[in-house]
Amino acid sequence: MKSSIINLFLVGGGGFCGAVCRFLLGGFIHRITQVSSFPIGTFVVNIFGCLLIGVGGGLLELRQILSPELRLFLLIGFLGGFTTFSTFGFESWALLRDGEFLFASLNVVGQVMAGLTAVWVGYGLTRYL
Repeated sequence: MKSSIINLFLVGGGGFCGAVCRFLLGGFIHRITQVSSFPIGTFVVNIFGCLLIGVGGGLLELRQILSPELRLFLLIGFLGGFTTFSTFGFESWALLRDGEFLFASLNVVGQVMAGLTAVWVGYGLTRYL
């Protein structure tokens, strides 16, 4: 029980830090680029998050240097709060790496299309609520 509570705090603390960093970095990118017609801050955060999860995943899988606690804090908590797109990218890449091309394609196309559809449905529901 004690271990699971500690794990929750590790994930939650990492998520808090990641969300704050996302907010700060996204805002900073918007200010320095002054691009208003494209979500450049979100774009940069998502790609940077993919780079970070690639490094973290490599350190975890290839070097085994991340402790389970650090994995919870950094990969699940921090990067989960920073951007879930990094997890999407890492899982899609892992499917490709493992030769699961059909599942990789289903994951990429399915999540993008289902996500856009869910946003459309959710937005439409607000007319009736």
